[in-house]
Amino acid sequence: MIIDSNLIDKVEHEASESPRLRMNFNFHEGPDSKAQRLINVLLPGTIIPIHRHKHTAETYILLRGKMVVVFYNDLGAQTQRFLLDPTEGNYGVQIPKGQWHGVEVIQPSAIFEVKDGPYTPLSPEDMMD
Repeated sequence: MIIDSNLIDKVEHEASESPRLRMNFNFHEGPDSKAQRLINVLLPGTIIPIHRHKHTAETYILLRGKMVVVFYNDLGAQTQRFLLDPTEGNYGVQIPKGQWHGVEVIQPSAIFEVKDGPYTPLSPEDMMD
């Protein structure tokens, strides 16, 4: 399978029809896969709670758009902001295991996202209000 504009356009269209304003296209076989590999399309206005993954690091590579990834400390204070914008030469970010983070979508964005599996739903203790 080729990862091209047609695929990203299709997933972006699906995201625009979703109440969550985001949609992913999975390359891994299922939630039990040892590596979770996906394209995640995020539209401005999508709400992703500040969260962490205690069992895995996470990598984002921006394929299209512009967004900010924000790191937080345990008290909810911002510690770092990373503008992902290919026109500025900023293509991605590595999020360490256990790092609180959130996303601010500036333009419709498509990221290639990778983290260790299996898929683990976020528990309340891994989300900030």
